[in-house]
Amino acid sequence: QVQLVESGGGLVQPGGSLRLSCAASGRTFSSYTMAWFRQAPGKEREFVAAIRWGFGVTKYADSVKGRFTISRDNAKATVYLQMNSLKPEDTAVYYCAADSKVTIATMPFSDDYDYWGQGTQVTVSS
Repeated sequence: QVQLVESGGGLVQPGGSLRLSCAASGRTFSSYTMAWFRQAPGKEREFVAAIRWGFGVTKYADSVKGRFTISRDNAKATVYLQMNSLKPEDTAVYYCAADSKVTIATMPFSDDYDYWGQGTQVTVSS
């Protein structure tokens, strides 16, 4: 079992920044692919970013490329999502996910992740 706890959400003005954190516990964190997904009201959950174990291969949704950065600290068993130049359309509940079997090709697919956090709300509004 892997337990994931997100933090760092909040209210920010358009153009602002936030950093989300996801602390993991329970298994060997360094062998898991970690990802962020988000879900806005009335919309389906969508992929945001993922980072693979080992060499840290990353993948991003087109909508956040150049603005968001995913990183991980294996010693702290924590994954981060640095979000810059935030837009109102980034408003959503952000979820952390983890799985040891996800491949580079399947990183964007939520069904491939077995472990999920409870989510943290990000609101971008003036």
